Amino acid sequence: MSTQSVDAATYPFNRSCGLELDDSYREAQRTPGLTRIRMPFGDAAWLVTRFDEARAVLADPRFSRAMSLDHDVPRMAEGRNFTGILTTDPPDHTRLRTLVAKAFTMRRVEALRTKVRALAERLVDEMVAAGESGDLMGAYALAIPEEVIYELLGVPLADRDRFRVWSDKVLAGNELSVEEAARTLDELRAYMLELIAELRVAPRDDLLSGLVQARDEGDRLNEDELVDLCVAILIAGHETTANQIANFSYLLLDRPEHWEQLKADPELIPKAVEELVRFVPLGLTALFAHYASEDVEVGGTLVREGEAVIVSHGAANRDRTQFADADELRLDRDPKQHLGFGHGIHRCLGAPLARLQLQEALRALVTKLPDLRLAGPPEWKEHSLLRAPEVLPVRW
Repeated sequence: MSTQSVDAATYPFNRSCGLELDDSYREAQRTPGLTRIRMPFGDAAWLVTRFDEARAVLADPRFSRAMSLDHDVPRMAEGRNFTGILTTDPPDHTRLRTLVAKAFTMRRVEALRTKVRALAERLVDEMVAAGESGDLMGAYALAIPEEVIYELLGVPLADRDRFRVWSDKVLAGNELSVEEAARTLDELRAYMLELIAELRVAPRDDLLSGLVQARDEGDRLNEDELVDLCVAILIAGHETTANQIANFSYLLLDRPEHWEQLKADPELIPKAVEELVRFVPLGLTALFAHYASEDVEVGGTLVREGEAVIVSHGAANRDRTQFADADELRLDRDPKQHLGFGHGIHRCLGAPLARLQLQEALRALVTKLPDLRLAGPPEWKEHSLLRAPEVLPVRW
């Protein structure tokens, strides 16, 4: 078991332009033990890149998210962007997750399929009516999850331009000053407080009204937790899915044999979505630190109490000991137990909804726009913690 002091590598490894997995991850997987890294701000950390070790850390209660609030957490920006349910442990995490989970059950999500399919097909029709080319990101990839999550939460769709700005800033990494990052969160929280006040007077049949009711009927969550939950659901609920719709579309169009495969057999789409989730390393960096509450051995490295561990889901999903031909995109693969939606108690609560939207987004494209093709190289987001096109030019 290794406990020696090692130099910390500069992290993140990935570049913002493109979706490749940096070779440094592969080198880390080949090297015994964990990799010591240092991000632009905060504590040094241990990086987990192998599949089995990633699952072990994510499921181990000895690793705490809540302890990050008491440490100089490793991060891309000087200020902190993530709080609330994302930085809690049981029993608080269990209480908060239970309040939201009923909105994302498989049964409730599947009931939305007809509506999401109609939305995707309508957006395709609108693109076609507007001309022979367009930006798939702005006109399609962003629009699907925005409409879905706004309706689920009860947020007016007319405010989506404001939320796009706020969301981009929250995920902007080290491009924002501490003051601007704080101001952005203050503006977003102030908006949510206004909406909550409206729903107290005139509740509706949506998730946000249900959370307000839970807040007002007892001690199941306090006002700060209510606001933080709404902000987390809103940003996580549309930003990651929108980026992946664009990323998946780009990869399929950039590799025409895969596009043709889905055109020939649209029933392959659910399995293809799972493989694409596994294959695409969405994050520029692994985002969340898990602090050891006691000494823990991971992959031959002794992680001391109070040290941070960061799990790279994208690297673990390319672990060659877990997935045959891990660096190949195989749409008919059955990628069992991939970590694209996380693992353990912090596994993505909205995974069923994300899957449905990704499936229906691809289905509408391959069935209604079979001749879709790239019209030029994407313009990649350069200042985001998530990797995706800012603009994805296409023709049909």
